[in-house]
Amino acid sequence: MANFETIEAESRSRAGKGVARATRRAGKVPAVIYGAKQEPSLIALDPRVVMRELKRGGWRSRLYEIALDGQNIRALMRDVQFHPVTDAPEHVDFQRLASGERVRVGVHVVFLNEGISPGIKRGGVLNVVRHTVEVACDPDNIPEKFEVDLGPLEINDTIRWHNLIGVGDARPVITDRDFVIATIAAPTVSAEQLAEDAAKAAAAAAAPAKGKGGKAAPKAAAAPAAPAKKK
Repeated sequence: MANFETIEAESRSRAGKGVARATRRAGKVPAVIYGAKQEPSLIALDPRVVMRELKRGGWRSRLYEIALDGQNIRALMRDVQFHPVTDAPEHVDFQRLASGERVRVGVHVVFLNEGISPGIKRGGVLNVVRHTVEVACDPDNIPEKFEVDLGPLEINDTIRWHNLIGVGDARPVITDRDFVIATIAAPTVSAEQLAEDAAKAAAAAAAPAKGKGGKAAPKAAAAPAAPAKKK
């Protein structure tokens, strides 16, 4: 089961640009909670809380319980509008979550047993295609994460949707194929390494040959000049 993070909010009585500007002048960020076939809830947030969530990354997939007037509203942060000059958040949109009504959400993929994978031990490289997978699921059963067991995998093995652990009743948004999550790629040699190896080989070929004892072999003595003929 996924964890919900609580954030505090205050109610706003009316909508409109003038009211939103007044909310900002009061040091708050105006926001709205919509969806689940209910009337939108107009709220105001502490800008420090909004910035904290944005800096953490992955805010579109994080699950929230918004504490408002003595009740907790489960929601996803769907959009943030920013000031064109200062980049300060000016408005936040939340989608309300309701039991039985499937919602689209991105779930993080965690890779296990990388250290014992025979393919990786032999020099293979874990090539991750998707760090998160977007799925549709009931808000009460949103997976906290999907897991992949790398333990038995060899070089050139592929991890697909059906290999994920902890899917539950979540359904992928991509439905036309068993899409790739990651692969164990064959080891590769970088261009830099190839250039370095070539330079070493060239240097070795250009170095003078060494005799016994590690000393350079003496150069051959020049042939004596022929005696000059008498006139």
